[in-house]
Amino acid sequence: MLIIVGLGNPGLTYRGTYHNMGFVTVDKLAKEWGVKVDKKKCDAKVGETQVGGQKIVLAKPQTYMNLSGTAVKQLMASYHCTPQEMVVVYDDIDLDCGALRFRAKGSAGTHNGMRSVVAEVGEDIPRLRVGIGKPQGQIPLYDYVLSRPKGDKLDTLEQATDHAVKVLLQYVATGDVAKAMLS
Repeated sequence: MLIIVGLGNPGLTYRGTYHNMGFVTVDKLAKEWGVKVDKKKCDAKVGETQVGGQKIVLAKPQTYMNLSGTAVKQLMASYHCTPQEMVVVYDDIDLDCGALRFRAKGSAGTHNGMRSVVAEVGEDIPRLRVGIGKPQGQIPLYDYVLSRPKGDKLDTLEQATDHAVKVLLQYVATGDVAKAMLS
């Protein structure tokens, strides 16, 4: 079993924002597998499938970002899984726009959604970070992450989330973080 959780904020207001790169990635993965992520369960929208004989759950918490850990903890309890049987995908301002980083565990860094996840389930949870870069000029961080990328940044993030899907497909096939990052 593997649960892939994309972090983001629910609702049309936040669709396509930098802060919703986790949702974007899960939506692209769902399209790849022909899965609808629309069933309400555990404060999240979920979709289930089988890949290579393994049950896969795709999830998008419907709590706001700062409370993502609540939904992740509920999903773990409902599906009887460990943190190592999950992957959390989220945006990261500390990575250059378009960069990816996949780790088997670690701290939450500066991301409030991941801080919530770590507070609820601990640091031993695999995570795939999609770099969105830092805001330019005097734009407050809050305004930046809730804005929509445009132009070259939009193109870069489209490519990055496509690459994130390839990384996750490799991870599902191998269960190996290092091999997945080579895809």
